[in-house]
Amino acid sequence: MKNIKLLMEYDGTNYHGWQRQPVQSSEFGVQSSEHTEQKVITIQGILQNTIKKITGEDVKLISASRTDAGVHAIGQVASFRTNSNLEPMTLQRALNATLPEDIRILNAGATAAAFHPRYDAFSKSYFYIISNTNFSSAFLFRYAWRVPYSLDLDEMKKAGDSLLGRHDFSAFRGAGCGAKSTARKITSLSIERISSIDFMTAKVNGNFIKITVEADAFLKHMVRNIVGTLVEVGRGEMTLNSISEAIKLKDRKKTGPTAPAHGLFLEKASYPET
Repeated sequence: MKNIKLLMEYDGTNYHGWQRQPVQSSEFGVQSSEHTEQKVITIQGILQNTIKKITGEDVKLISASRTDAGVHAIGQVASFRTNSNLEPMTLQRALNATLPEDIRILNAGATAAAFHPRYDAFSKSYFYIISNTNFSSAFLFRYAWRVPYSLDLDEMKKAGDSLLGRHDFSAFRGAGCGAKSTARKITSLSIERISSIDFMTAKVNGNFIKITVEADAFLKHMVRNIVGTLVEVGRGEMTLNSISEAIKLKDRKKTGPTAPAHGLFLEKASYPET
């Protein structure tokens, strides 16, 4: 049996996140994966169904990060075990020929049997795009959160710096998070203003803010809650002291709102050199 590692990108707009989700049948009150695929379309579900069409196997695809509904990825990593004799490159071509156009396999290769995309990653990086204008570009509104208020980047950067290092991030944890530990280490957090974004060989001009966060792991909605809090700081609605108090009290109610999913991108998962 081979363990196949996939590097992929996807536009999360049309999907209910990464993870395949069982739902309750309204008629019988029992879980039904078939009903799930009809009603809740996920990246994992689409990929597993496509792999089955190609190999005839029911596989379990494990990802580096279980992205939320509407979140995008340009460097998602996943793996699955297969008895298929197809070469990885052949699998890649077959998947890209069958998958929806908004999910692409960038690379496929055999990896060690013990490789686990989530547990073997020593860090993961996300970035978030804010369109700090009164209106969004017709081409970028699906990928950036429009924030029409004036934002103080210096104060936002100070707040971002205060989150560096290992902390209990309960105050930035989304409801329904099943993580056993809420301690995470943020290794870098950068905030930059961008005057244009390249698109289709042209430049879309505007006032954009890019927030990049790298950590050893993330809690549910953690990046989006950090972004929402930083925006509140930029607006002058929150202070560094209030963030410190929220972390100390582990109180989600004392941090900012959850930023919309569509501005968030999983950039990469990093692994030890082999």
